[in-house]
Amino acid sequence: METIILAAGCFWGVEETFRQTIGVTNTQVGYIGGHTNNPSYEDVCSHTTGHAEAVKVEFDNTQISLAQILDIFWNAHDPTQVGGQGPDIGDQYRSEIFYFTPEQKTIAEESKATTQKRFSKPITTKITKFTNFYKAEEYHQQYFLKRQQHLLGNL
Repeated sequence: METIILAAGCFWGVEETFRQTIGVTNTQVGYIGGHTNNPSYEDVCSHTTGHAEAVKVEFDNTQISLAQILDIFWNAHDPTQVGGQGPDIGDQYRSEIFYFTPEQKTIAEESKATTQKRFSKPITTKITKFTNFYKAEEYHQQYFLKRQQHLLGNL
């Protein structure tokens, strides 16, 4: 089992992408990379905490490699966009990889270098050593799955 934390815009869609990936055993959305302890969603949206919305991805590395996880990450967002993703603007929507081990850092750096060849603009994704990860409020966890179940329940 292995864990990596990825920020690539609004955490709802990023989590859903990885939740449906074979070999991913668990996902959890939260906040990382800032200077405030235990921030709330409202705190992070105030642009005063420095935190990014991110997804903790736990995966079985006998079924899917970190390199494959990162391929999905690069394809799930625009890593050249500064200050957000798509219509989501703000530092909390930045692109960033948070690694736990030196091996993960090396794989992330190699993956970024390989991916850069596909883009004419520079990739702005930071590769950062893991710090504190704060779990987001429960209503954010598996948001799309909950929303789908809610909508199906109203049919």
